[in-house]
Amino acid sequence: MIVVNEDVSERLDSYLAKVMDVSRSKIQKLVKSGKILVNGREVSASYQVKVNDEIEVNDQLDYEVDVVPEDIELDIVYEDDDLLIINKKSGMVVHPAPGHYTRTLVNALLYKYDITSGSKERPGIVHRLDKDTSGLMLVAKNEFTHEKLSKMISDKEVERHYLAIVNGVIKHDTGEIDAPIGRDVNDRQKMAVTEINSKEAITHFKVLERFKNNTYIECILETGRTHQIRVHMAYIGFPVNNDPIYTKGRATEFGQMLHSYYIKLKHPRTNKVLEFEVEPPKEFMEKLESLRAQENE
Repeated sequence: MIVVNEDVSERLDSYLAKVMDVSRSKIQKLVKSGKILVNGREVSASYQVKVNDEIEVNDQLDYEVDVVPEDIELDIVYEDDDLLIINKKSGMVVHPAPGHYTRTLVNALLYKYDITSGSKERPGIVHRLDKDTSGLMLVAKNEFTHEKLSKMISDKEVERHYLAIVNGVIKHDTGEIDAPIGRDVNDRQKMAVTEINSKEAITHFKVLERFKNNTYIECILETGRTHQIRVHMAYIGFPVNNDPIYTKGRATEFGQMLHSYYIKLKHPRTNKVLEFEVEPPKEFMEKLESLRAQENE
């Protein structure tokens, strides 16, 4: 649901293309398919959007995306016949989506591996990281591993720890945020703590260092909702630093200071314990060092 809360004088297709970051042609196809309603009724693509219009969008068109293999460098932390553990770079989209059909992790995987699990658009993907979140990710090479890993994640048998720099100074040393997350009713590009069409979301955090205006924390996910850490930390008043969506300040191109640094699980076939840790990217470390330097001035 998109609620128009600004004074606009624009065609529906132009407005939604901008808000949803997709092409006008896709919006026009959705309109023709009856998958976009304004105030509960079908309209044309040329409809003039007005303040307080409620726009419902079912953005699933019945067509296949042609995902092309691309030679893109990947940082492989672990690999065997069943799975990969990848250190994803900040800025890389995990799978093709409107506005991002190339240079994704999936494009890179298709070039290097014969992955036989998952859908055509998301081969091997059992969980994801946001575009500007860096760090460790699991990829299943075959259907057996895909099913096992998906169930392990659902049953909370995969341990994932994140590092984040947040705005503001958190006084408590540890905390638990138990608040359901669903799509923001006013902005479909955002998630929010809400009771409307939401799912359980639980995040644990521990303070590692405090600075004058920021806090360095470790987060442990008990659930894996879209934007979970970003939404939860913003909800309690400590948004992730440099987050382009959930902070009111201007963000640099690098995006949010959030890194998936640790993962632990039992191998889905052998039951051997796999445990890996990777350092955050240089932009994250440079920010952390600059905060430490300011404390010593």
